Amino acid sequence: MGHNIVRKTDPSALAQWRSFVKIKMTVFMVIAALASSSCIFTAKYSVGGTLVGLAVGSTGIVLQNNSGDSLTLTGNGTFTFSEGVTNDNAYSVTVSTQPTEPVEQTCTVRNGTGTIDKAAVSNVIVICTQPGQFAYVANGVANDISAYVIDPTNGELTDVAGSPFAASGTTPTALVVDPNGAYLYGANNTTNTVTAYAIDPTTGELTASGLGSATGSEPAAVAMDPAGHYLFVANFGDNTVSVFSVGASAALTAVTGSPFQVGEGPSSLQVDPFGNYLYVANFSSADISVFGIDAATGTLTAISGSPFGAGTDPISIAIDPTGAFAYVANEGGADISMYAVNSTTGALTAVSGSPFATTTDPVALAFDPEGRFVYAANVTSDNSVSSYTVTPTSGVLAVANTVASGGTLPVSLAVDPSGLYLYAANQNSNTVSVFSIDTATGALSAVPGSPFIAESQPRAIAID
Repeated sequence: MGHNIVRKTDPSALAQWRSFVKIKMTVFMVIAALASSSCIFTAKYSVGGTLVGLAVGSTGIVLQNNSGDSLTLTGNGTFTFSEGVTNDNAYSVTVSTQPTEPVEQTCTVRNGTGTIDKAAVSNVIVICTQPGQFAYVANGVANDISAYVIDPTNGELTDVAGSPFAASGTTPTALVVDPNGAYLYGANNTTNTVTAYAIDPTTGELTASGLGSATGSEPAAVAMDPAGHYLFVANFGDNTVSVFSVGASAALTAVTGSPFQVGEGPSSLQVDPFGNYLYVANFSSADISVFGIDAATGTLTAISGSPFGAGTDPISIAIDPTGAFAYVANEGGADISMYAVNSTTGALTAVSGSPFATTTDPVALAFDPEGRFVYAANVTSDNSVSSYTVTPTSGVLAVANTVASGGTLPVSLAVDPSGLYLYAANQNSNTVSVFSIDTATGALSAVPGSPFIAESQPRAIAID
């Protein structure tokens, strides 16, 4: 006959057992947390970015991270240092050896310092420049592009063989050279397209890569991010900005969401030196639209506070190479708005003394490479170009000098990457003026032979 055995558990023993289990679980969780924390503190994250502008056939540039991890690069594109950096530790990318062959270049680093925050760094930008080799001018009525060889000793212009080159659309209005100097992009105002032209690195000759990519209505301005990943086009006729990702052989693909709505009559646009924000001057609504740029997709998102007020008829915008200040030429107000740029948010704040009164109607602005001087093209009866010095701490402008443009209706400016010469396209006299720049004062003086002949109604100029 079976027996049912009933065992009674001692309550105190059961309590001790439960306490023991809790202690074991607590110890296990602490060990797991420490292990996880240890992984975070000991894991290394990669540091890299993009190199642009290195001359074809260069013997190379040497970068360093934290003064120790050296990396030699001989071509443009993405790069990653071999040694990672642990979390919460700093990284600092510098140029230890500048390229000297086949031409001497100066390379600078942007987004090069910071602290690792549990993620790899891939947004360092290294930009290499040299004295300008070629100048390109969009001739709006002639429907072609004039190309010139730049004499590095005096800035004088000589026609490239085969110049002018037929535009692939009508009324070419705006130009920009990609950071690597391999392609020229031109906006065609009446065919609503943007076209890429391959630049022969030896001769400067242009070859159109196709019939162009569709933009919005009446494209009036173009810009690129510093790494050359995205092309931006301001469409004056429908108040939008088209954004294209740039692929192999300059192939353009509209990004998701493009075109993006901006203010009324967008006439000029600029990307900040670090590639984080896009600034759009809206002529008709008298304001500045500011967008954050998604580095991975090129998508634009309006920042808090945008749009920011400008003066009457804002027609041109320029951002200094350090990203500290932005300036807007207000044609109708005969003045220049001055802003401090918040590097964290992209927001604009008017600086003391803004707007800066001018004696004439400014329509184009350009910076020297070091951000010490701003130049303005003035389209009143005197047809002049003014030079202004920039106060480093405040951004306030002071007149350096004003000179005759040498032509009528100067509408576009470009500064040579060397900072030695300024170029102005004179729309109504079909010429290009060239000025030497006093590197100490920013003052301008016409070079011998200036102005140089262009085609009918030159509207934009770009330097490679």
